[in-house]
Formats: sequence, structure tokens, C-alpha cells
Amino acid sequence: MLAAVSDPDGREVLDPATGEVVGRVAFGSAEDVDRAVATARAAQRAWAARADSERIDLLLRAADAIDAAAEPLAELLSREQGKPLNGPNARFEVGACSAWLRATAATELPVETVVDDGDIHAELHYRPVGVVGAIGPWNWPMMITIWQVAPVLRMGNTVVVKPSEHTPLSVLALLEVLNGVLPADVLIGVAGEGDVGARLSSHAGVDKVMFTGSTRTGQAIIKSSADTVKRLTLELGGNDAGIVLPDVDPKAIAEGLFWGAFINTGQTCAALKRLYVHTDVYDEVCAALTEVAKAMPMGRGLDEQNVLGPLQNRAQYEIVARLVEAARDSGATILTGGDPDPDAPGHFYPTTLVADIDDQNPLVAEEQFGPALPIIRYDDLDQAVAMANRLDVGLGASVWSSDRDAARAVVARLEAGTVWINAHGGVHPMIPFGGHKKSGYGLEFGAEGLKAVAVPQVING
Repeated sequence: MLAAVSDPDGREVLDPATGEVVGRVAFGSAEDVDRAVATARAAQRAWAARADSERIDLLLRAADAIDAAAEPLAELLSREQGKPLNGPNARFEVGACSAWLRATAATELPVETVVDDGDIHAELHYRPVGVVGAIGPWNWPMMITIWQVAPVLRMGNTVVVKPSEHTPLSVLALLEVLNGVLPADVLIGVAGEGDVGARLSSHAGVDKVMFTGSTRTGQAIIKSSADTVKRLTLELGGNDAGIVLPDVDPKAIAEGLFWGAFINTGQTCAALKRLYVHTDVYDEVCAALTEVAKAMPMGRGLDEQNVLGPLQNRAQYEIVARLVEAARDSGATILTGGDPDPDAPGHFYPTTLVADIDDQNPLVAEEQFGPALPIIRYDDLDQAVAMANRLDVGLGASVWSSDRDAARAVVARLEAGTVWINAHGGVHPMIPFGGHKKSGYGLEFGAEGLKAVAVPQVING
């Protein structure tokens, strides 16, 4: 089943843990995008004409198909992306794909009567937008593809998917499983590099683009979509802050802090990337977090005991290494990690905690997107809030406290699309998710996510 995605004449895709060839993929061209868009457009009206109940049934059947193929999908994902099978990683990601499909199928979006006063009757409906271009990242390639395509298909749109050039095999395998259930041509994948994504985002036959990735690429998509006035949902870069209040039990929150920062080896947009800790508990939090970090095994993803893996690509490895070295050179304290083996195979960077670091340091100011967490001391809560808000991104944030009311008072002051209390980064298919500032715009998940891939139509009369 999954072998069909590997093309013997295509480009090699390498395992980031070993450097071994995982498979080969044929990269498409602008002409391939044109054909895919035309095919999806030809299929869209018939798909939209189906009853909502039919589309729901097909999404549920697609979820069952993913479950049936879960283990080979997880193994392919682990080999291509690098994440381990266990922990909140490859098996978790594949399971989330089927769970999200079922949740999207179960989400209700009833017609809303907005005025009915005896003289005027007005209703708000949501119609399909048409053809959607879905451009995905390499960090959670399968799960984010489902986040994009599930609501798109539910609302009667067709979709052309462009996976990251770093992780095309796992996404194409997922599409193959879905297309074993779906009618022909409603879901089409075109692998390729940036030129394929650029063609999709500027294509006159594409009515909406959904993109998850860097702010810089998101800005390029905004520009390229302008001439055709496309609708956009953009989930862009983040540099999420966490604030630890002085009333916490450091040992009680240490594991939550760790997974908030190091899920997927830190390669998550809404991961905790800079941690502000009050001076009264600073040393204790650092010690507890270090103890947890040292106990988490890192290695090849197919080895069952591991819960942390390599960086997915060498470019990301170099970013993390550069930022940790900048912190070291500034006089910051490396509590653990920071000493990669230059001769080891793969893109492994050890789990790294950095203390006694200034808020202006590059490791704090730039998004590291990897297994390195700076821990910044603060004395005054106003100072901590100001530091948390000072950057031009605002995807997520968190507040850690034993007093929920005190935490909620801080939450109201933070500039982020989602703020968690005593957790960080968790998402739910019924809870809207989106960014603030340069972390993007538009909402995903739940009823708001369905509305985002549709065109509102008011019927007045």
C-alpha cells in the first residue's frame, strides 16, 4: 500500500537519524500544479452537491482506514521525520489524524437565524469556497495535513496538498490511504520545493490557501495571493513564552514544562521556547527540569525506548547549534546538553537547558525550533509580562501557578492567540486555534475552523 508513494526515479529522502535512504519521491512542476488544480476544480461541484451526511460518512470511513494502516504509517513517519514511535510522537501523530477526522465529522455548523422580527427574516449560511491549496510543514506533516484537509473536505471543497520537501513520503502515504475511501480527484497531492508552493499560492484557480510554516514564507504567500484576493489561513512562526509564578511546586510542574518545550524534540510551532521563572523558585525549577530532561532517552525513532529524536534536517540543526553557542559565549550556564557529538550519524542535538541568560540573547529572541530551552530569571511580574510580550510573534503562551485566579490575571495581559494554564501547547479539535501578531491569522478547529474554509452567505427574505 505505502510503496506506491516511492518513485525509483525520484529524489532521495533520507532518514535524519541515520542518513539512510527512506525512499524516493517525484517532485512536481508548475505544470503539475496547473493540472492538479484543474482536476480538483472539475470535481468540486459534484463533491459540494453531496449531502453533508455523505461527506461526514466518508470522513469517518477515512478515519477507519488510517487506523487500519496506523503502524506502517507511524513507521514511515518515524523514518522520514525522525520522531520516535512512542511518547507524543509518531504513533500519537497518526492516532491524532483519525481522531481529528472524526471530530471534524461530528462538528455541527447549523444555519443561523440572525434576524426574525416579523418583517425581516435573515439567515447566515456557509457555502464551499471552491478549491483550497494546503501547504504543510515538516514537523507534524501528517497531523497538520489532516488539520487542513478535514474541514476543507467536510465543507464541500476540493484540495490540492503540497507537503514539505523534507517529509513528502509520509504525507503522500497518508493521502493514498484517504484516497482509498474518497471519490476521485477531491484530494490531490503534488510534492515539490518552494516553486510548487508559490505556484499554488498564486494560482487563479485556487480560492483559498492554508499554510503552516515560517513567518517569512507566510509573508511571501500573502504577497503572491494578493492579485487573486485569496482567502488565507496562516499559522506561522512562534516563540512562545511561559511565566512561572513564585507560588508553584517546582517538582510538580517540571514534567509539564519539559513536554511543553521538548515535544517533538522542540520542533513544534506552539512549543514553549523561552521560560521566565520568578527568582524565588528559579533554582528549584532549574534543578527539577534538569532532572526530568536527563531521564528522557534520545535516539533513533524506531527503537522503542526513545521519546526524543533528531532534528529533521541539517539546516535546523545548525540553527540550534548556533543559538546555543551564542548563549554559551555570552556567559550563560548550560545546565545539561549543549555538547553534540560531531562525528555521530544523524542530526542529533542533545536536550539542552540554558540558565542565567539575558532576555536579549539570540537564544531567547530568535525561535530555536529545537531541543534547547533558555530559562530567564525575573523579579517583578510586570517585567516578566513585558519580556513575554516584547517580540513580534504571539502564537501561544503559558502561566504556571498554584492559584488559578492569579494565573488568569496574568493571562489577560499576554499577547498570544492561545494561553494555557499549567500546561503548554496542547490542542483540541473543538477548541479554536490561531495566532496573534506575526504568528498568523485565521482560526482552525471546531466550528470556527469549518467557517474558515467556507464563504458566508446571508439569505435575506
